[in-house]
Amino acid sequence: MTAATIAPTRLRLGLAALAVSAFSAFGTPALARGPDGIADVAEKVIDAVVNISTSQTVEAKGGGGGSNTMPQLPPGSPFEEFFDDFFKNRRGPGGGGKGGERGDNPPRKTNSLGSGFIIDTAGVVVTNNHVIADADEINVILNDGTKIKADLVGVDKKTDLAVLKIKPPKPLVAVKFGDSDKLRLGDWVIAIGNPFSLGGTVTAGIVSAKNRDISSGPYDSYIQTDASINRGNSGGPLFNLDGDVIGVNTLIISPSGGSIGIGFAVPSKTVVAVVDQLRQFGELRRGWLGVRIQSVTDEIAESLNIKPARGALVAGVDDKGPAKPAGIEPGDVVVKFDGKDVKDPKDLSRVVADTAVGKEVDVVIIRKGQEETKKVTLGRLQDPDKVQAAVKTDEPAPEKPVTQKALGLDLAALSKDLRTRYKIKDSVKGVVVTNVDANSDAAEKRLSAGDVIVEVAQEAVSSGADIQKRVDQLKKDGKKSVLLLVSNADGELRFVALSVQ
Repeated sequence: MTAATIAPTRLRLGLAALAVSAFSAFGTPALARGPDGIADVAEKVIDAVVNISTSQTVEAKGGGGGSNTMPQLPPGSPFEEFFDDFFKNRRGPGGGGKGGERGDNPPRKTNSLGSGFIIDTAGVVVTNNHVIADADEINVILNDGTKIKADLVGVDKKTDLAVLKIKPPKPLVAVKFGDSDKLRLGDWVIAIGNPFSLGGTVTAGIVSAKNRDISSGPYDSYIQTDASINRGNSGGPLFNLDGDVIGVNTLIISPSGGSIGIGFAVPSKTVVAVVDQLRQFGELRRGWLGVRIQSVTDEIAESLNIKPARGALVAGVDDKGPAKPAGIEPGDVVVKFDGKDVKDPKDLSRVVADTAVGKEVDVVIIRKGQEETKKVTLGRLQDPDKVQAAVKTDEPAPEKPVTQKALGLDLAALSKDLRTRYKIKDSVKGVVVTNVDANSDAAEKRLSAGDVIVEVAQEAVSSGADIQKRVDQLKKDGKKSVLLLVSNADGELRFVALSVQ
């Protein structure tokens, strides 16, 4: 099975090598092959790169009729292709057997392989959380083949990092972290890992992009590289030419499952902070500001007199959060936090999370066109897994309310009947939307029946007439858009800018 799987790859690699040799013979510069230092770096750090082997017991699906079913293997498992072929091409035990000959499918043991690296000669190993997630047993395999059982120190799901501890039977080689902030586009980098379970493999490429946000998590800021990263490379280190770890290889974009030259690594700046906390506390203790934020669009910036559009717009403030006593309010735009510029909501999320719990920081906001500085003592972000089941209830028979049209919306004063119809909490105040014109700007901005307009141009409203009056005034003032503070039925706020033209 193994030979059949690997042979075609070897053949392709052989043909590729011939093509490169032929191309080089026509005078390709030596620099096209990369810098001369790659071999020196690889030789220096290779013994610090390890394979991570995990095993997990999974329930085999099926039963009933006794037919064999494909076990649910972790992605990248060396046995994935084998089991896929076996269970698809054979109907039952013994080959060609009929289903129903065996009543029960016992649990199966599955294995998976990934990568990691040693950062302390005492036996501290860093890898990805998804490499070891749900594992019953974790083993670290050194470059010389030595296999050592590992204990889990801690994980952080949001950055997909994990720290392991092993008891080394002999002296280990460790690597140190470099400064990912000093990377430049085009810098050469080296990835070492365990792609497709082949063992220690060295690939090289360049930094293709920095601070890449691919919407995989709240703190995305990946290094993008074209160094070949494949399934099994997860958790392995990305080195600079000094042999320092400047990233942890984590994700690839690939329609085929193999490298197409788009890989992503968690930058060392993030990794160092996470690893330090996991080693110290066994968990992450992130800073918490206690606000809900959204992007400042060009329309919102125009409504708030902010030029150019920037920062993070505060849509809501937690009553029990640190921002509330500091005087931060909905409608404020955070443009600087603890001396660091905030360009967008992601910037604020990252810098708050990276700030120590209990630290007093200066938060610069823009309120009604003027900058103000608020002092906030950060709390600790709590991250419980919350699952809320939706309960279906019968709605009461609708009663037609008195409405007024404005901005493509049918608007009505909040009444007991409307609160019941749209399940709006008693704490929510404002004007309820009962209908949205399909071709309106409001529909494009995803306003819907049951939303409640709390403020218009940062002034509270209680009727459709209030809203129309504010819109008419803005038109006279030459404004192109109006800023609405909108609440959902549960009281969660957001800002929406609508055209008044």
